[in-house]
Amino acid sequence: MNNPSRSVASPRVVNIENLRSLARRRLPKVVFDYLDGGAEGEVTLQANCRAFEEVTFRPRHAVGVPHCDLRTSVLGFELSFPALLAPVGYSRLMDPGGEVAAARCAGAAGTAYILSTISGHRLEDVQAGSSGLVWYQLYLLGGRGAAEAAIQRARAAGFSALVVTIDTNIAGMRERDLRNGMKELLSGNLLDKIPFLPQVLARPGWLMGFLRDGGLPQLPNVVVPGQGAMPLVDINAALASAAVTWEDLRWIHDVWRGPVIVKGVLTGDDARHAIDAGAVAVVVSNHGGRQLDCVSASLKALPEVVTAVNGQAEVLMDGGVRRGSDIVKAICLGARAVLVGRAYAYGLAAAGEAGVGRALEILRDGVERTLKLLGCSSISALDRSYVEVPTNWRAG
Repeated sequence: MNNPSRSVASPRVVNIENLRSLARRRLPKVVFDYLDGGAEGEVTLQANCRAFEEVTFRPRHAVGVPHCDLRTSVLGFELSFPALLAPVGYSRLMDPGGEVAAARCAGAAGTAYILSTISGHRLEDVQAGSSGLVWYQLYLLGGRGAAEAAIQRARAAGFSALVVTIDTNIAGMRERDLRNGMKELLSGNLLDKIPFLPQVLARPGWLMGFLRDGGLPQLPNVVVPGQGAMPLVDINAALASAAVTWEDLRWIHDVWRGPVIVKGVLTGDDARHAIDAGAVAVVVSNHGGRQLDCVSASLKALPEVVTAVNGQAEVLMDGGVRRGSDIVKAICLGARAVLVGRAYAYGLAAAGEAGVGRALEILRDGVERTLKLLGCSSISALDRSYVEVPTNWRAG
């Protein structure tokens, strides 16, 4: 059997797409498509990546740049380079190391990891396993009582910030999941799984790891008062009663008593609402194209949000980041840093912790190489003069 760690160390693994190919070979189709897919026709999923292709560079040549300073700060925390690991729901399906492995890699790379509420590992274990910053991403799953308990646990465990996602009042229509039997895979009924077993049996390496890990546990960070931990299979139904409102942010602030970041902002109006509700940062995000299809690519929405925020909060963005040059483009358009989700999750799915480390190495090397080719010596020196944006983009 091939050694996944050796595979990602191959000199032929030079970009995130190579990690994606390895992930496809290692995972059952149902799990790979859960990671890889988007909502409905996947228009926004594809637009996120295409938007970066539409932005072109304006380099300064004949400039010597022997060393580049990749450091930046987010909410006063220094990061070694401007990419944080975004929350990815139930990473433990992709590899038993899951969220613990990803957080450990983020800490080793000198950046931050954001843990999803829909985690397969206890938040205390994820925090304990990382040497770096760990933030907690909040859904109101299980009602206010469950959310308050999770917030209090995150604060007690030493999480540095709370990321509140506002674009999941219901689950998006992810057609690949329906076709592949994701609901049946998560079901406790063996008869429901039978039509979909061949795709799982076709990946014996993944299946062995999955079974050794105990199969599908509950969601340890969604503990409903009087009921216990929520089963993963109940997520879609639970989201329908877990919508976050601007009013909710006020009691969330009171319980958390720390920095709150609002994720899922695509317009200047929502950015201002978030600031009025006490957010210290916003994440320009369309949920990786997994919620409402046919919304703007995150990169295209970024300039409008940066203008609306007007320095009153920090602006981050996610969606479609696959290369270091993508990160540089987002910084040029006003982002303080980016969140990467699929980029590191492909690495996790390809080779566990070693794959996450390789993904971060690829992105970091890409940022440094792009800066040198631009003739720019630091992340802090980047601005809009280094890029050209299509004239038909939303005004910023």
